[in-house]
Amino acid sequence: MSKKSGSIIYKCSSCGYSQPRWLGRCPDCGEWNSLEECIIDKNATTPARQGSNVVEKIKPVSLESVTPLETSRLITNISEFDRVLGGGATKRSAILIGGEPGIGKSTLLIQTAAAISQNNHNNGKILYISGEESASQLKDRANRLKLNVGKIEVLCTLRLEDILDALDKLNPIFVIVDSIQTVYSVEAGIIPGTVNQLKYCANELVSWVKERDSVLIMTAHVTKEGTIAGPKTLEHLVDTVISFERNNDDIRFLHAQKNRFGSVDELGIFTMTEKGLLPVLSPATMFITERREYQPAGVCCTAVFEGNRVFMVEIQALTTPAKAAISRVFSEKIDSSRVSRISAILEKRAGIKFLGQDIYVNVAGGIRLSESAIDAALAIAIYSARTDVPVPVGTAIIGELSLAGEIRPVPKTKQRTKTALNLGFNKIFTPEKDIDSTQVTDIKSLIHSVFGKQ
Repeated sequence: MSKKSGSIIYKCSSCGYSQPRWLGRCPDCGEWNSLEECIIDKNATTPARQGSNVVEKIKPVSLESVTPLETSRLITNISEFDRVLGGGATKRSAILIGGEPGIGKSTLLIQTAAAISQNNHNNGKILYISGEESASQLKDRANRLKLNVGKIEVLCTLRLEDILDALDKLNPIFVIVDSIQTVYSVEAGIIPGTVNQLKYCANELVSWVKERDSVLIMTAHVTKEGTIAGPKTLEHLVDTVISFERNNDDIRFLHAQKNRFGSVDELGIFTMTEKGLLPVLSPATMFITERREYQPAGVCCTAVFEGNRVFMVEIQALTTPAKAAISRVFSEKIDSSRVSRISAILEKRAGIKFLGQDIYVNVAGGIRLSESAIDAALAIAIYSARTDVPVPVGTAIIGELSLAGEIRPVPKTKQRTKTALNLGFNKIFTPEKDIDSTQVTDIKSLIHSVFGKQ
C-alpha cells in the first residue's frame, strides 16, 4: 500500500527547515545530514503540541541503552497514602482517585501537596489545579488544617489550554487536577464531563506527565454504584486507580484497584478529624469489639491480610424467617455469592437447614473482605446465628472452606496466629498443626471443637 502524498516530510534538526524530500545538506542553514524524517499528523493540532501538525517520527531504541531514573518515586510523606501507592508516587505516572462527594479527596490532596512542599529534597514547584473551588476556598481549607502552603501554586480554571500553558511554564514536580470531570477543551466542545471531553483532556494531561519527571493526580466523581464516572478508557489511560471509601463513622479507606508500580493489596486507613485526615498506624484491633465475658450469637473473629499487615476482623451474621417467598442473602462487605456457598456447605455437610431463612452478613468497621481465609469464620458465624449459640469469647478461626467441607490451609497462617495471640485470643483454630493453635480438618470437627457438639 502506497503512502499518501504529503504524509512524510524532512525537517532540519538545527534550524527547523522542512521540505518534502531528503537532502544531504539543509538549504537554509547549510548543515550536513541534519534532515530527519517526520510525519504529518492532522490529528496532532492540539494545545500540547502548540498547534503544529508536524510530529517527529519515533524510532525504536535498545532497552539495554535506556538509563533508569535514580529516584523513581516521589515520597508524599503521608504514610498510608505512600503504602497504597507502593512506596510513594512513581515519577512520570498518572494517578486517578475516585470517591463520593465530601469524602475528603480534596483534603487528602491539599495535605499531600503541603507535605511534599515541606520535604527539603523536593525543590520543584507544586501546582494545584481546581475546577470546583476558588483560590480563597482552598486557602481557607489550608488555614483550617494549619498547613504550610507557601510553595504551592494554585490555578483555578476549567480550560485545558490554560492548564497546559501553566504546566509548560512552571514545569512542576507534582500536579493535582481537582477534578478531571470539570476540565474542558475547545477542541472537544465546550461542555465539561462528556465522554469525548474526559478522554481528550485526560489523554493530553497524561501525555504531558509521561515526558517529565513529574507526578499527576486527578480526582474523579463516582456513580451510585461507587465506580468512577465516565468511560472505562479513563482508567486505562492512567497508571494507578485508587478508590476512596468510608464506613458509617469517620474512618476512610484508601485502596488501589489498579497499580502498575505496586501492589493492589495494600489498604490505607485514615480518620477524619478537625485537623484533616490522620493516618491510622496501628489498625489491628480497630475492627473488633472488645468483649470479656459474653459474646452474642452470630459473631466470629478471624485474621486477614491487607498487604503486609494483619487485621483482626469481626464477622457478624443474622438469620431470620424470609420476608418473601424466596430466601435472600443480604451482604455488602462480603460477596453475597460466597455467603450463599458457605450456607450451602453448612446445609450439606453439617445438616443445618436454611430453607425459608434470610441471611444477613456484616463486617464490623465497614472493611471489605475478599480473601479465602475468612471462609471458616464466616461458616461459624452463620452456624452460630442459625442455632443461636454464641461463639466463646477469645475464639479466632482461620481457614478456607472447600465444597467438600474441608478446612484448607491459607497463606501466612503463623503470622495470623501470632497476631491473634498478641491481641488476647486464646482459642485459635487453624487447618495447620501448630503449638499455638488447635488443628481442625473439616467443618464438622470445627463445629464440635468450637461449640462442643456434633
